[in-house]
Amino acid sequence: MAKKAKRKLEEEAENAFEFPEFDEKGYLAHEFEQFYATVTGFVLGVVIGVAAFGVGLTGVSVYLPLGVGLAGTAAGALVIRQLRAGSADYTKGDWAALVALMFFTFLGFWFLLANVACAGGLGPGCVT
Repeated sequence: MAKKAKRKLEEEAENAFEFPEFDEKGYLAHEFEQFYATVTGFVLGVVIGVAAFGVGLTGVSVYLPLGVGLAGTAAGALVIRQLRAGSADYTKGDWAALVALMFFTFLGFWFLLANVACAGGLGPGCVT
């Protein structure tokens, strides 16, 4: 019985988990790629917000600026995929964060510009 226990301990020692070597260059490359993608997503969100505000000034439909924002956010993900060569390595969480960033940036700038326009009396849907 002692021989079996000794062999089992030796096998466990051979199969023990060892931490892999940390790839510092790969880690930094990924983090810089994420930084540039985040900046690109923010800029695209601002552009989409301004475009939605411009469409909203036409007064055609109340829902059209929201549609422009949603379509712009979906297209923004495709633009990031074309602009950033490292986007093939993004995880689902990375993409979800970028899409959420673009959407909420669009929403924030659209509301900000609409609020300023209504305060100045420029917006067609403003109630005075």
